Amino acid sequence: CMLCRQAEADPDICGWKSAKKGLCAHAYCLFLANGLFLQEHRNGFLIKDTKHAIQEAAQKLLCPPCHCQGRTQHFPLHLVHPFHLPPRSFCWEHCPEQAVQATPEQNSICIICLDLVEEKKSYHTMVCPACQHAWFHRSCIQKQAIHAGICFRCLHCQNKDLFVMEMLTMGIRISKRLPSWESDQACGLIYQRHSYCSARRCLCLGGRQQAEEEGSWQLLLCSSCAAKGIHRRCSYLRNSATTWE
Repeated sequence: CMLCRQAEADPDICGWKSAKKGLCAHAYCLFLANGLFLQEHRNGFLIKDTKHAIQEAAQKLLCPPCHCQGRTQHFPLHLVHPFHLPPRSFCWEHCPEQAVQATPEQNSICIICLDLVEEKKSYHTMVCPACQHAWFHRSCIQKQAIHAGICFRCLHCQNKDLFVMEMLTMGIRISKRLPSWESDQACGLIYQRHSYCSARRCLCLGGRQQAEEEGSWQLLLCSSCAAKGIHRRCSYLRNSATTWE
């Protein structure tokens, strides 16, 4: 990548890498360098926009405290905050620090990967500002933010507003999509309503899939699990019956 100078980088942090016509850059490195949404087409970013972003980043002073220039010090480390227009980037020496007064107890572990965290807050070790008990690695919480999407919150105390604002301030990129586990096709079946008669011998001439709004062929779902259903007639229930198990 001509911006972060990394051949291999975490795609959850830097995004996918595109290389064409002598230019190579990660998607999120381009977003940060440009400060704007770059125009995309089916083959990725336009060549002219990529070239402009790389040239602009080489001349831009990205870290306000030390006024150092871009490149390796700044990507993919960045400050993302809804009130900062345009977004600002900081080198690792001047990145934002958490104001919360908390220190990990001895042998504290990351609540996501369960590995040990550092003995103090740092760029790599963070804590939930709400409960001040949930410790995690930056790389772990970044992956969690991407996969949780709009459901992103503290895994320990379930706080959302304060937690999300703190993570944005600390440079964690949060996806605005549905959680990955809800968009997965395999998990999608969980949310589908049972829609056929599960009786050993279905009596409906229209077949197991036929379901009327009322009467003998109304499909009643199991009142305990809703994972099976049956026509009233197939379970020999009266038309007045409203539940089946």
